[in-house]
Amino acid sequence: MSIDATDLHQARLDLSSLRDQIARALVGQTAAVEQTVMALLASGHVLLEGVPGLGKTLLARALGQALALDFARVQFTPDLMPSDITGQTVLEGGELRVRQGPVFTHLLLADEVNRAPAKTQSALLEVMQEGQVTLEGRSMALPRPFMVLATQNPVDAEGTYLLPEAQRDRFLLKIDLDYPDARDEAAVVHRATAGSAGDALPLNDVQPCLSRDRVLALQNMVAQVTVDAAALDYAVRIVRGTRQLPGLSSGAGTRGAIALVRLARAAALMGGRDFVIPDDVKQHAVAALRHRVQLSADAQLDGLRVDSLLADWLEQVEAPRQ
Repeated sequence: MSIDATDLHQARLDLSSLRDQIARALVGQTAAVEQTVMALLASGHVLLEGVPGLGKTLLARALGQALALDFARVQFTPDLMPSDITGQTVLEGGELRVRQGPVFTHLLLADEVNRAPAKTQSALLEVMQEGQVTLEGRSMALPRPFMVLATQNPVDAEGTYLLPEAQRDRFLLKIDLDYPDARDEAAVVHRATAGSAGDALPLNDVQPCLSRDRVLALQNMVAQVTVDAAALDYAVRIVRGTRQLPGLSSGAGTRGAIALVRLARAAALMGGRDFVIPDDVKQHAVAALRHRVQLSADAQLDGLRVDSLLADWLEQVEAPRQ
């Protein structure tokens, strides 16, 4: 099913406006902003990793403010309990009542998610996969759209826990934020200090530009983007190859190929197209797979990096002709 050209054009304008609003708060990190918007379009969740102070929380807050959607934040700590996230049943006035947790929102910021133990982290599994919470045997659907933006510090940082493999696999992509270049860093410092006191986030200029209904419409539009057999096969071959890739002890599962296709559809819509091209599959493959594979012990000793291995592999996989 083709998408009307007028609708494609308007979608591209709306998405450009969304990125521009986020950029009013977050200097640089263009790739991170683009991938976060793509995850929103693909109805996926995002894991943001980087050392403190690189804008992980600011990116999530800016996205929340640029969308006319409900936003909630949970600060993950070692003593956080699963019920603090999902909610619980309480006795009020002689009756059992369900007190909903902060997950009952549209955008959930799970800040420093790897500072909580595995039991609490796992409370997000059903939430992220099925869009619902089960309390006292009762399933409760979450609002739509629903997106988790989780931030984490590098796993070797003090006081962090490694996210369980099943938990990592629920994230559509993992975005690694690196240090900005000198010009962007100077702009960040200027924006954070000019006319402001303390550590307040620079969000005053970010204005809502997309409504809930418009976000849902864009997500439905992404689902209509055509993926031909050649592009789908390309995504599968990329993922299957990671399972025998030297330097990796484990490759990506089928959910990795699904993620590539979902991201490719979102990339196509952002490019103003209703069909996927091979570059859409390849462009964000590293972000979609880096958290689904594991370095071997020998590769770690040799100082190899997952991103480099995946990037080299992508250059070896033959892309279909357009």
